[in-house]
Amino acid sequence: MTDIRTIDSGKYNIALAEALKKLPEFEKPDWIAFVKTGPNKVRPNIDADFWYRRAASILRQIYVKKIVGVQRLRTRYGGRKDLGSQPPRFIKAGGKIIRTLLQQSEKAGLVETVKGLKPGRKLTEKGIKFLESIK
Repeated sequence: MTDIRTIDSGKYNIALAEALKKLPEFEKPDWIAFVKTGPNKVRPNIDADFWYRRAASILRQIYVKKIVGVQRLRTRYGGRKDLGSQPPRFIKAGGKIIRTLLQQSEKAGLVETVKGLKPGRKLTEKGIKFLESIK
């Protein structure tokens, strides 16, 4: 088992996305073709594998940060919003996609909800083994 922090994140996320496609709990919803990923985007994402790549990215973020909530992930995937004549500013990403992916991860047994001083989601033992098995 290797630490996934040492592997290039781009290559690792593509390999993890391919592995997530094989899990029955991770299925792309119908509405994903029509929604933007955040208010800073102009159009919806046209990448066919977007759902699985975002899921892989979220799972890697949870592995690296240990406990992560939806608001932190919204901040992570946000970006600059062009406000026309006003100066651009940072806008958080939408939360529906992130929440749905976290719920699918919980169904698959990869993630569990944590309550207490630092609430959020963390990886289960099954999730850690699954992420570390991807090379």
